[in-house]
Amino acid sequence: MEILSILLSALLTLVSPPGLIIDRVVENVLSSQLERVEQLDVRIDNTPNYRALQGKLEQVRIAGRGLWLTPDIRIDVLEVETDPINLDINRLRQEGQTSPLASLRQPLQAGVRLVLTESDLNQMLQSPRVAAKLQQLGSRLSRDTAQRYQFLNPRLELLGNNRLRFQVDAVEGNRQSLAIVVESGLGIEAGHRLQLIEPKVTVDGQALPSPLVEGFAKGLSDRANLRSLEDAGITVRLLQLEIDNQDLQIAAFVRADVPQAD
Repeated sequence: MEILSILLSALLTLVSPPGLIIDRVVENVLSSQLERVEQLDVRIDNTPNYRALQGKLEQVRIAGRGLWLTPDIRIDVLEVETDPINLDINRLRQEGQTSPLASLRQPLQAGVRLVLTESDLNQMLQSPRVAAKLQQLGSRLSRDTAQRYQFLNPRLELLGNNRLRFQVDAVEGNRQSLAIVVESGLGIEAGHRLQLIEPKVTVDGQALPSPLVEGFAKGLSDRANLRSLEDAGITVRLLQLEIDNQDLQIAAFVRADVPQAD
């Protein structure tokens, strides 16, 4: 959702003097709000041009490669193609606006395609945000608050055929680390949930019992349910997920509803 908010903020430039749509200006604004950009192209279709002054656009298309949202999060390929956009420009300009999505006059719909390489995914796993999540997980699983688990060196390997392998080292106090390996297929269930397919979990080479693994897989799938976004007026439907031995590709439909009046 972050990229859509950045896009709407950038569209403010379209109604600045002289009030004409300039693709290059929007590219520059989008680039300035990202950590780093290797390649970015924006095309905005609108006829006649003055409709932009009313906050109306026929279509926006974005094609990017090597987009860094943060120093740790890189998107190898991003493609976005929107339906017509209708914005309340005055509201979009208001200072202190909680989210640019609140300026929508009609639902914003877009097709999105993402590609993440194995290197991108592993760099993300080394980020401070992921390290904090692993620390929280270790605290919940620890039997003794003085001897908490630490999960270190998370890494991911893409195996192809929509399968992947995740490995992390678990350390409790001064004990020897344990290598935890999760290997699974990844699929889409009902368009809104990621599903682990034939998962296997080993701890130091010892396979965990199937009932335990199935319970783990179900819990993870429940947490990855995109319907949780619908309370915030965001609908995401996964259309395609492909994993080869180089990258992970996702195609999705995204809809942001008009916010309800207070």
